[in-house]
Amino acid sequence: MNTNLTLRPICLAGPTGCGKTAAALALAEYLPLEIISVDSALVYRGMDIGTAKPTPAEQAIAPHHLIDILDPLDSYSAAEFARDAQRLAAEILARGRLPLLVGGTMLYFKALFEGLSPLPQADEALRAELDAEAARIGWPAMHARLAEVDPITAARLAPGDSQRVQRALEVWRLSGRPLSALHAEQAKSPGVDWPLLSLEPTDRAWLHRRLAQRFHQMLEQGLVAEVEGLRARGDLRPDLPSMRCVGYRQTWECLDAGDLAPLAERGIAATRQLAKRQITWLRSMPQRQIIDCQSPEASLHVLAAVHKLLA
Repeated sequence: MNTNLTLRPICLAGPTGCGKTAAALALAEYLPLEIISVDSALVYRGMDIGTAKPTPAEQAIAPHHLIDILDPLDSYSAAEFARDAQRLAAEILARGRLPLLVGGTMLYFKALFEGLSPLPQADEALRAELDAEAARIGWPAMHARLAEVDPITAARLAPGDSQRVQRALEVWRLSGRPLSALHAEQAKSPGVDWPLLSLEPTDRAWLHRRLAQRFHQMLEQGLVAEVEGLRARGDLRPDLPSMRCVGYRQTWECLDAGDLAPLAERGIAATRQLAKRQITWLRSMPQRQIIDCQSPEASLHVLAAVHKLLA
């Protein structure tokens, strides 16, 4: 390693399946780094196959943080991530190592870069009440209710986005104020100005082929058995944030229906939709430095970019 490098936190983002983990582990061969996961699914213990969690051997290459920190019954907010990531980055720098933030949960990156407005804490009793209402009338009708009290937030959410519709209604009922107004009026926690490298495909069809191949591989590795084990616990529900993760949600639904035949098609479609949303988020971050993830030398390009940022 070049001892003249000035260490600073660096972020590595990209859509699912673009090779972020491989690039990060390649960097670890040349730099004394620690990886901070920026992934809302990797935080959960017992969810390994469907999250494409780095294997124990891969995690042994460099220290990993914010992986396997929660039970699937728990939740983890973007605000919590932003606080934890900044604390961990400071601790890693104090050890004389490079904090490398790697992942594809764009809301986490947004919270990190822009800060977040302080909002009411989650209320499990109220969430259960909202879930019961949704079971009676459906989430599109809940979305219509949200449009009556917070049209700005409703306009940016899909009627079927149950998790975010629920949160917006929860904030309204807890505070009496629209979520959009709280975001606009309340002081934000400070964001960070850390460089962002983004692995992105030049050909969307290339990424789609990789995603299909990876989902089939997950099925071969035992995704269905993994979800069956989670269901067998008896305390998990399909509306929990953990079970809403792509792959787990579709598997749960197919198991409920007693028909696994459509699982591959549904899982691949949901993964493609996730990748599309991630790329849309990335395009809203003009500060990012794009690296072609289709290049056979993508990892070397990432290494060169990191060295330039640290020089």
